[in-house]
Amino acid sequence: MLCGWERRPDPRPVLPGPLDRLGAPCTFLQALHIPWDPELWPSADPQRRSFWPPLSVLPITLLPNPGQEGACWELTRTHQGAKLALARAPSPSSTRIPEAGETPWVASSRAPQDSAVVLQEVNAFLPSDPPLGRGGQVSPVTLSWNLGNREPVMFRKVVRQSKFRHVFGQPVKNDQCYEDIRVSRVTWDSTFCAVNPKFLAVIVEASGGGAFLVLPLSKTGRIDKAYPTVCGHTGPVLDIDWCPHNDEVIASGSEDCTVMVWQIPENGLVSPLTEPVVVLEGHTKRVGIVTWHPTARNVLLSAGCDNVVLIWNVGTAEELYRLDSLHPDLIYNVSWNRNGSLFCTACKDKSVRIIDPRRGTLVTEREKAHEGARPMRAIFLADGKVFTTGFSRMSERQLALWDPENFGEPMALQELDSSNGALLPFYDPDTNVVYVCGKGDSSIRYFEITDEPPYIHFLNTFTSKEPQRGMGSMPKRGLEVSKCEIARFYKLHERKCEPIVMTVPRKSDLFQDDLYPDTAGPEAALEAEEWVSGRDANPILISLREAYVPSKQRDLKVNRRNVLSDSRPAAAPGSPRPGASTPAAFTSIAAPGGSLAGAGEAGKLEEVMQELRALRALVKEQGDRICRLEEQLGRVENGDA
Repeated sequence: MLCGWERRPDPRPVLPGPLDRLGAPCTFLQALHIPWDPELWPSADPQRRSFWPPLSVLPITLLPNPGQEGACWELTRTHQGAKLALARAPSPSSTRIPEAGETPWVASSRAPQDSAVVLQEVNAFLPSDPPLGRGGQVSPVTLSWNLGNREPVMFRKVVRQSKFRHVFGQPVKNDQCYEDIRVSRVTWDSTFCAVNPKFLAVIVEASGGGAFLVLPLSKTGRIDKAYPTVCGHTGPVLDIDWCPHNDEVIASGSEDCTVMVWQIPENGLVSPLTEPVVVLEGHTKRVGIVTWHPTARNVLLSAGCDNVVLIWNVGTAEELYRLDSLHPDLIYNVSWNRNGSLFCTACKDKSVRIIDPRRGTLVTEREKAHEGARPMRAIFLADGKVFTTGFSRMSERQLALWDPENFGEPMALQELDSSNGALLPFYDPDTNVVYVCGKGDSSIRYFEITDEPPYIHFLNTFTSKEPQRGMGSMPKRGLEVSKCEIARFYKLHERKCEPIVMTVPRKSDLFQDDLYPDTAGPEAALEAEEWVSGRDANPILISLREAYVPSKQRDLKVNRRNVLSDSRPAAAPGSPRPGASTPAAFTSIAAPGGSLAGAGEAGKLEEVMQELRALRALVKEQGDRICRLEEQLGRVENGDA
């Protein structure tokens, strides 16, 4: 590692000489991570003395400050580059402006050229090193001053701003989990779980065929082994998916080569459900993928191990399209785009394909999106880009972002770790946040997708103790917006299902418009026949403001006992007692079924009004009496009495 410190008399590029320590810098910066390789210093504006780095140089401007001899900068090597830290730096009492003709100190460091540019944390005037930030993508630092106007040193904040930087996950309490669920052990990279605002569905172990459990969300706690299941398949169930336009309709795919669509009773199952609404037969091998069209009613896609994609009209049990020549190998997953005009697939041949189902044509294809041989996933984002997860040639798990208009190179590619479990991505189109869950992992990572490089911004990781065997994601309209909940996952353990809530901490009790833009509602934008005819439509959006309930809102509680009867203050001597009949009157107002129940009668209404006037007079009288007593007490304390 080459470290250099140099007194710069002019802005021309000069290679710094190696020094280990430098005394007397001012304490403008406390800790800095520098992952690039400066070859030459850029030219500087001599009038302003600001160093604007190009894409290969990051200079740091330090001003000499007398009285700071004990402070020094130390350069250490890290696995990502070089860390520049202030070892001991008391905060200066004032900012010293350099004299005319005085030049700053410039520090630089060398690191691998291909390292990404990440500034972990920059703070000003702190007594100790700040912790390194996580996931903040930033731009270079500029410290500058104007020699003519003697302006103070300018500090530009460089940490990337995001309202999701502080999202945190929290599991619910044990009494709100779903206990004693025998999650399926079938070998298939599926989520094994599907959830909507009414029901939770989990694929479970079953003898003599396949079954899945459907529970109302409110039925938490221990689930009886005899609880009824949906058990019409003759082979293990591999995938399930709730209809986005009807919360009581669910589709399932099974090893028995069939797709079945089920109608769940409004209040849940009271007996085993064995008769589906419709059976869709067209695959010759097991069906591992079922997914509904996002905007067209009754349109369902299924994909099997026969490498065939079928699109159905569930309302008529009719096969609309058969795509049997586009995939030479096993299909890992299928994802529709926002309006359902295209879908993308991830295949065992390591290719990601974008397909127009109505034309039956391949729109574009990316071969070897991930070079590893293990399962990969591909999902459409709201803006038409494609997000993929997979493995590298060295079996390291990867994330990538692709632009279908230029499928040659990824817009961004990140490596996570070397675990074995397939990564399951869950995407929120309203916030552009992708949650990545690995099968067999005990963590959920979440990333924000933006239009600014490096496009995929790491936010945080939720970590628990138990590994996950599957995961379900709640649609946005099923979240508790009054608690600033932006996502809720249902994590499958070996014997239970545990909800995990993702929350953005906010101080305000008001509805958070920036967290909850209008989201896709349950109403279909198209009928199946309209979609087949070539029409496309985006989802019909709804506002979540109506679901907002202020946390401070409370039910009005009325005390039916007359609180004045037991602790009524004594009246002043000689004063009238207009409230003698107050208890009866007050009770008639507070208690249901009293005199107000017959308020239609003029006499009773007048009686109530008289009692109210008497109460008002009594309160005024007692207030006057309290004032007089306070005046007397004041005179006694002052010695006037």
